[in-house]
Amino acid sequence: LHQNDTVMKQWYQRRVRANKHKLERFMPKKGSFVASYYAPITLSPAPVILFRVEEDGSATLLSTGSTLSCNPDRVICKRVVLSGHPLKIHKRTATVRYLFHSREDIAYFRPVEVRTKHGRRGHIKEALGTHGHCKIGFDGPLHQNDTVIMCLYKRVFPKWDFQYF
Repeated sequence: LHQNDTVMKQWYQRRVRANKHKLERFMPKKGSFVASYYAPITLSPAPVILFRVEEDGSATLLSTGSTLSCNPDRVICKRVVLSGHPLKIHKRTATVRYLFHSREDIAYFRPVEVRTKHGRRGHIKEALGTHGHCKIGFDGPLHQNDTVIMCLYKRVFPKWDFQYF
């Protein structure tokens, strides 16, 4: 984004609900998105034109739109997925490894729900040993080839990066 001869680093997000936005790694090709950046305050709705500057100096139009309100309370969340594999399975309980690395990690994330790639949901029951193995109870029987995942969300902020030309 350019404003007053300034190139700004922007972050792309999709609006999930209310005032929360999910961070996207790249600008989506279809649909609407929000780009966040640090710049002087601009009253909305101001027009915005997004260009990509090529190596030869030419500019390509990528998108057009308008500004949202300047809201410092807007939350941008980044999704992080932890994954592990079942070591032993006994009916609806499984011993999972590679999800955590220490007993303290298991105690910290104990209230968070885990799920599998095949749709089973479960909760951490206890830590086993000191190397990050844990016992997890699920809502149904588990398959040996399933993967246990835990989705975590972290609030992130746009980088303060100005390049003057």
